[in-house]
Amino acid sequence: MKILFDLLPVIFFFAAYYIAGYYPDEAHALVTRWLAPGIPADLAPILIATFVTIVAAALQIAIVWFKRRKVDRMLWISLLVIAILGGATLAFHDPVFIQWKPTALYWLFGLILLVSSLVFRRNLIQLMLKGQIRLPDRIWQHLNLAWALFFVALGALNIYVIYNFSQGAWVNFKTIGCPALVFVFALAQGPYLSKHLLEDDADLENGTDLNDNASH
Repeated sequence: MKILFDLLPVIFFFAAYYIAGYYPDEAHALVTRWLAPGIPADLAPILIATFVTIVAAALQIAIVWFKRRKVDRMLWISLLVIAILGGATLAFHDPVFIQWKPTALYWLFGLILLVSSLVFRRNLIQLMLKGQIRLPDRIWQHLNLAWALFFVALGALNIYVIYNFSQGAWVNFKTIGCPALVFVFALAQGPYLSKHLLEDDADLENGTDLNDNASH
């Protein structure tokens, strides 16, 4: 259920895009009425989906605030990026702004992970996961770097899809492909992390990898 909630803006974007595409005349009439006359009909689905995504992101934050009275910083960052790039898409009637949104977010996430680790000596991946698994410090560093590089690569892949495939293909990549790649990347780390899990407090304090010691 939490995964679906986290993906709320993505799900709304996907649904709005394809519903608008299924009713092209109604979608075109809507955008020409509320945005500007003369907008090409083929832009209507992406413009409607962009507006719906901005609303969904704001709604997501409102729900979190109502339940917890606190909103994670990443959600605020995500809303800000969506509002700026989505707003630019609506204002200039150009989908390229919203298409660059995943790249902007992924590169920002990667930058935050790197800067936090290298400059502030704070491993954000460790802070998020230390309550679930215990690993040696060097493995946490590897994991943090791996996620940072993954986000950079995923952002670059999004750019490639934008300029080499159709808009519909990009929508599928953004809403299905990107979450799937994140899931597969996280799942692929399982065998590596399982080799380095710390089993007791003494191992945690010493930063000792039991599996590595056993191999020697």
